[in-house]
Amino acid sequence: MHDRWLGGVCAGLADYLGLDPTLVRVAYLLLSVLSVGFPGTLVYIILWILIPEREYY
Repeated sequence: MHDRWLGGVCAGLADYLGLDPTLVRVAYLLLSVLSVGFPGTLVYIILWILIPEREYY
């Protein structure tokens, strides 16, 4: 799976949870907009730092 846009956080979460990456991105966008954007942006940056990059073979 190489469906990475910015940091690959949503695609990585979708892969881990077995969901469609588009569904996870839409859910993340709605959550960010409904929480006035800042907490969602902060969480994304933190997850980008904490989630290890996937090895492709």
